[in-house]
Amino acid sequence: MSQSAYVLAIDQGTTSTRAILFDSSGRARSTAQIELTQHYPRPGWVEHDPEEIWRTIVSTCREAAAAADGPIAAIGITNQRETTVLWERATGRPVHNAIVWQDRRTAELCARWRTEGLAEAVAQRTGLVIDPYFSASKIRWLLDTAPGCASAPRRAKSPLARSTAFCSGG
Repeated sequence: MSQSAYVLAIDQGTTSTRAILFDSSGRARSTAQIELTQHYPRPGWVEHDPEEIWRTIVSTCREAAAAADGPIAAIGITNQRETTVLWERATGRPVHNAIVWQDRRTAELCARWRTEGLAEAVAQRTGLVIDPYFSASKIRWLLDTAPGCASAPRRAKSPLARSTAFCSGG
């Protein structure tokens, strides 16, 4: 008798991480879920610990995958999309907590960019509007503020001016 293949789905959301193991008929065979800690360092600011995100992904995947009696043929991932984190390239460690998609700390920066007439260029290049929801202003904030990032030399006006030392994700 041949073993059937499974699909492992990872849903890394704003309030929890969930993993679901599906069989070849599309039925959920096993699920695991772990809540995420929400950090609110100031009004309007929302952060997650990137290391906690990683630990919850590993834990939920291990728990859900334990029910598989055959190979896992594919993994599907959904995530928070515009939540933004930078890692120090040399160590792989986050330089700051992840800035969650709903965070509003860069509202003034976005307003300044719009006042400076950057809205049309951003829309043409990205199809997006300038808004704190999107990652560009969060990356700029991290590069200007996070320990280690703020001391890195500026080479350009781009939000990724100092990206040679850092990796971004979201």
